[in-house]
Amino acid sequence: MIDQALMQPIKDGKFKFACNKDLPCFTKCCANLNLVLTPYDVLRLKNRLKLSSEAFLKKYTFSYVDQAYGVPVVKLKMNNDKTRQCPFVTPEGCSVYEDRPGACRLYPVGRAASKISEKHATGEYYFIIKESHCLGFNEKRDWTVQEWVMDQSMDEYNTMNDFFMDITAGRRAKTIKALSEQQLQMYYMACYDLDDFRRFVFETTFLDKFDITQGIRKCIKTDETELMAFACKWLKFSLFGEKTIRLGSHIQA
Repeated sequence: MIDQALMQPIKDGKFKFACNKDLPCFTKCCANLNLVLTPYDVLRLKNRLKLSSEAFLKKYTFSYVDQAYGVPVVKLKMNNDKTRQCPFVTPEGCSVYEDRPGACRLYPVGRAASKISEKHATGEYYFIIKESHCLGFNEKRDWTVQEWVMDQSMDEYNTMNDFFMDITAGRRAKTIKALSEQQLQMYYMACYDLDDFRRFVFETTFLDKFDITQGIRKCIKTDETELMAFACKWLKFSLFGEKTIRLGSHIQA
């Protein structure tokens, strides 16, 4: 969550910024964070650390049901010290840099995205997060927003994050907040505990109930990003009754 007082418009879609470890403020932005992790963030980090989803979530995160949105939210635990530094920051910088969360990757730019429904294109708005301690804005490197997004390899993050936004896009808050405790647990599993969701698909009667082609079965068993996309379809079916997955003919009958 970002303090709205720090959010500034990007005039003409251009800004100046550069970060390096010679700046006195280096890694100051990596402390005392209120950092929400997306499902794709969790996937990248747990694989980087060679941990199961469950082990990563238990060690590095905490979760709660957001009262505004009605669904589980996962946040990164800061170190329990005076500065509350990120557990992955070192004097040399980020130890998981290639797989750092999308919000860190995009910083000092922020992205607000919304969608009326799955049939509509994602609307997005970029803004600058201007914190007083950050000296990177005094550097002379020029960027357009699109150049920054490409340079930080955000395309895959945005694509995967938009998959999950589709689950609740266009739904009334009343509908989402009516989800049962069991449904919220299902949401948490499918979004964040991908290893558990894989077991749910392949080690229960799940595949006996749904018409899933052999090609898709093979794909979601070996490709975690495909499994995440499949999890989104399953959540739309199981939580809201959308026809995103077909029941087997024997079940339909």
